[in-house]
Amino acid sequence: MPHEQMDEKQLADYLHLNVREINKLASRGKIPCRKTAGRFLFRKGEIDHWVEQQMHELGTDRLAGIERGVSRHHGFDHENLLVCPLIPDNGLAVPLAARTRESAIRAMVDIADKAGLVYDRDDLLGEIRGREELCTTAIFSGAALPHPRHPLPYDIAESFIVVGLTSSGIPYGSADGSLTRLFFLLCCKDERTHLHVLARVARILSDKPTRQKLFEAPGPEELFSVLLERERAIVGQDG
Repeated sequence: MPHEQMDEKQLADYLHLNVREINKLASRGKIPCRKTAGRFLFRKGEIDHWVEQQMHELGTDRLAGIERGVSRHHGFDHENLLVCPLIPDNGLAVPLAARTRESAIRAMVDIADKAGLVYDRDDLLGEIRGREELCTTAIFSGAALPHPRHPLPYDIAESFIVVGLTSSGIPYGSADGSLTRLFFLLCCKDERTHLHVLARVARILSDKPTRQKLFEAPGPEELFSVLLERERAIVGQDG
């Protein structure tokens, strides 16, 4: 639940960190928290949003630890494929016909809509736009992870990922000023799935050679092959 409260020990388990590091982050105001009766308390929804914002700065080991902690907390098996099975048939667009942030979002939502995965297209578009207005999801150089502000149990048929690769980069608000070509539209029916999926995609994209291979993919089959190879390697590391 997004309003679930955690203490230092629970948060340390959730993020796969030690309690000393959690206390250090909290005492320095570097992680959302509140202090009650001399103890730090953390709201899960705020922590999840904080993790999203930090993902581009986290190394592969830290991302792996977060994914393990989140998976354990929610009862997921982190040693299974997650990203590739969520991509529907025809869910990879290479090239994605888009020249603006808005057209990229619309094109990917249309793909999901045609696949029968979307109940309320307009509401989904509004939620994705709203999330981008909070801060950009272009958290990796050349790649973005657009997603709704909140999980949408009633607007989508099931959790899914749509992947698009544009022929040339488009402005998407990247912090480093780079143009964005690769897009992962992440839509989950519940919040416990969302952060797990987000962490796994971030682990895939944090590997620069993999990101470069994805940029160079000439078609959807090749792009999926790169994703599958990388995700299998991640699962192998965790096994």
